[in-house]
Amino acid sequence: MRGKRAIKEKAARYLMLAITGLSGLLMFIMVFALYYRSRPILALKPLTYLLLDTVWAPSRGEFGFLPFIAGTLWVTLVAVAIAVPLCLLTSIYLSEYAGSRIREWSKPPIDLLAGIPSVVYGVWGLLVVVPLIKDQIAPLFGKFITGYCVLAGGIVLAIMVFPVIIHVSVEVMGYVPQEIREASLAVGATKWQTVKFVVLRKALPGIVAAVVLGLSRAFGETMAVLMVAGNVARLPKSMFDPAYTLPALIANNYGEMLSIPLYDSALMLASFILLVVVLIFNIISRMFLVRIERRIQ
Repeated sequence: MRGKRAIKEKAARYLMLAITGLSGLLMFIMVFALYYRSRPILALKPLTYLLLDTVWAPSRGEFGFLPFIAGTLWVTLVAVAIAVPLCLLTSIYLSEYAGSRIREWSKPPIDLLAGIPSVVYGVWGLLVVVPLIKDQIAPLFGKFITGYCVLAGGIVLAIMVFPVIIHVSVEVMGYVPQEIREASLAVGATKWQTVKFVVLRKALPGIVAAVVLGLSRAFGETMAVLMVAGNVARLPKSMFDPAYTLPALIANNYGEMLSIPLYDSALMLASFILLVVVLIFNIISRMFLVRIERRIQ
């Protein structure tokens, strides 16, 4: 009986190990497949040229990715600039000031934000954010635009990354030992001084990880940004200029005009660049989370 049980446990352990290994292997397969499909254009044009060229004209064999990379960075950075202060203040309140009832009641709305499909955010952006920018915000700065711009994409993305940053930040602050807070209060520090100089300092790596996770989510978002950012393939110079992101480029064009030489390979290269950047963001966030776990232990 013991022998059969040991065999079953060993088989189960190896099965779970194989499934875990397969899950990790899938990422390498995706990276290799995208790189392999990108080789035709990389064989003809240097990567630096493709990344830094500003002309996107597939019919003439011009595949400059800089407008799409710049558009992605503009929209993502605007989203993070809006989301980080709001999420940080919300996380501090939920972790340090709110009562248990408020914390419990706040979880469902935050979880609901995480579960709403991106196309719904896009429709909301079309109906609310775009007209608001066109009629109210842009005229304040002397701009008269359609409302489809970097700022519209940034606002929609900021709301989409709220749940990611808030959840991780609240969890990280919860890891800070209560004894440290009590020691700070015991020596005469106020509640806010304790939060500012003790809790936030101790939880800083985890908060940075939360921001990086939100950044990676924003960087790869497609539908919502596609619907409100304008989709004009030129370098944005301000928040009120239209932008064209890498995910929107792939979603808009894949499956069309693939008879043009190198067009398919160019879109695969865009997917490869996007995947590599998101992987880097996630690796950085994981490093920060490991660091804070070691510091707290």
